[in-house]
Amino acid sequence: MKYYIIAGEASGDLHGANLMRAILRKDPSAEIRFWGGDDMKSVTGSPVRHIRDLAYMGFVEVALHLKTVLGNISFCKKDILEFQPDVIVYIDYPGFNLKIAKFAHEHGFKNVHYISPQLWAWKQGRIKPMRRDLDKLCYILPFEQDFYARNHFPQAVYVGHPLLDAVARFKTTSTIPNPQGKPIIALLPGSRRMELGKTLSPMMMLAKKHPEYHFVVAGMTLLGDKYYQPIIGKAENVTVVYDKTYDLLSHAFAAVVCSGTATLETALFNVPQVVCYRANAISAAIARPLIGNKIKYISLPNLIADAPIVTELIQEGFTFDQLEREFDKITKDPQSRQQILDGYAHLHTLLGNAGASDRTAEEILKVLKQ
Repeated sequence: MKYYIIAGEASGDLHGANLMRAILRKDPSAEIRFWGGDDMKSVTGSPVRHIRDLAYMGFVEVALHLKTVLGNISFCKKDILEFQPDVIVYIDYPGFNLKIAKFAHEHGFKNVHYISPQLWAWKQGRIKPMRRDLDKLCYILPFEQDFYARNHFPQAVYVGHPLLDAVARFKTTSTIPNPQGKPIIALLPGSRRMELGKTLSPMMMLAKKHPEYHFVVAGMTLLGDKYYQPIIGKAENVTVVYDKTYDLLSHAFAAVVCSGTATLETALFNVPQVVCYRANAISAAIARPLIGNKIKYISLPNLIADAPIVTELIQEGFTFDQLEREFDKITKDPQSRQQILDGYAHLHTLLGNAGASDRTAEEILKVLKQ
């Protein structure tokens, strides 16, 4: 069978790689063409488009790169028609993927979307076209089951969270630079260029104020030194390690994390964390009334548990004074650390077992047999 898989961000690349492995176990002769990154490339082939050229997020960021985005959409449509896949698998990245899904449905291709857009938070108007265009929607958050039942989405199925697969596969193979043997603080400033300046600068202020710790930045080679070093400067107790986030988390005493997939990864490694996020002011102003009071939290641990397991410092609340205050709690207050760890234990119970990649591959095969 011929599979066309589209992932547009770093997390999608990780989940896409595990899904590709699962597909190849079940269909060893599978022919896979994909948009993704180095993780997917390590499984088979090379990406049609690399995620380094795709990861735009927010109204302003997309507008600034609109010509590139539209060019990628046009190319993707032509590439699908040329490849003639038996099924197209969309991994998250809804702004792009749902446009392609509409086109693919109109041309008679089978569509499977893996990792649902956050329709319960905003853009619920997407439900109707998704019902029309998708043969299967594989969602990964346990509370989404009620949402899709209420909204009469019969082709939606819960497969579990793929991060459980990624963490289960991981075995640390390297040490983290720590010349003075100090407790390691993991800094996860995000995977997009737009995020770094807004999150990494306050993190560096924290590092300068706390020489008793060694701060390690989870860097990404798809961004490179030119984006990290101007912000980090010559701080003696700061190191950047590239593409070793799980190694870093397996050695970390605590973490400061940009909101996103990394917040759940940090929780699955049982590292107490403070979550932070600051979007472009215009993007935030546009998004705020659209989201309204639909969600209480933005970090995955809190969303899944529907409880404040970790502290979130968002937009105007993400100040250095607030960050310093919360950092002291997760590093110096045993009770605060234990409360977070207890919350993580509950989170593990809610998420259940690994196997999302295999279950999703099975759902894809069911669609192919229909």
